[in-house]
Amino acid sequence: MDARISVCFSKWLAYEIRGWRVQDTTGESALMNSLSSSPTGSRSSEAYEPVTISQDELQLSPIRFYWNAWFSLSALPLAVKRSMDIAGALIGLLLLAPMMLAISLLIRLDSPGPVLFRQLRRGYRGRLFWVLKFRTMVVDAEQRLKELERKNESSGGVLFKLRDDPRVTPLGRFLRRSSLDELPQLINVLRGEMSLVGPRPLQLRDSDKLQELDPEGYACRLRVMPGLTGPWQVGGRSEVDYSYMVRLDRDYAQNWSLWGDLWIILRTFVVVLVGRGAY
Repeated sequence: MDARISVCFSKWLAYEIRGWRVQDTTGESALMNSLSSSPTGSRSSEAYEPVTISQDELQLSPIRFYWNAWFSLSALPLAVKRSMDIAGALIGLLLLAPMMLAISLLIRLDSPGPVLFRQLRRGYRGRLFWVLKFRTMVVDAEQRLKELERKNESSGGVLFKLRDDPRVTPLGRFLRRSSLDELPQLINVLRGEMSLVGPRPLQLRDSDKLQELDPEGYACRLRVMPGLTGPWQVGGRSEVDYSYMVRLDRDYAQNWSLWGDLWIILRTFVVVLVGRGAY
């Protein structure tokens, strides 16, 4: 059932991407050309020096789950978690479809550019996947990142946070503060690339910097599936620095439980309503 749902939504997503002109921040064709011609092809903006990505590492197809590997007592909680992910994502997409359509129309009216934004992120065990979001910035936001690096307000420089980021559109500020820009990631959940709850997948710039400064924390975050929400979202978000984020994520990875996931989901609703730590 899980595999059929993933394939079905993969085809639907491909159709939607062709129809909505998803903004690709890396340029997929350029990425593939660089991988075939050079061992150190760049796959992001010019804001930082990228690391090498091998062909085997570039996994852009849905992550497969094998049900026959789950029929053991120790694996039962993981099977329940995946079932919760599928059910939650399906229900969320059905209930929020009218809102997502309205947001899509508002984005088209608010600023030039596509409705959706996609970006390569590192997920479970370091696999690369395209994360989907509603576009909240101008179309050349990635190209302008380098000139804004010196204004980064995040301690340690791993995360890039700027309270009054000039690249954010007027509608984008509302979407980011309310976390509505993350709703398309329900598709990532259905595809098996993300879970409803887990450490947030970092963009490649942030991921590379974290690996340099804290290799152990970097590796620990990748031992579990990245999430639509997680301990960082309910623990302060942009108001905390990267070291505290890693501490929260490591605690989650090492002490994960179904009850803990449910508690984070409940806390997420409260955090979203008050808009704490989001900008």
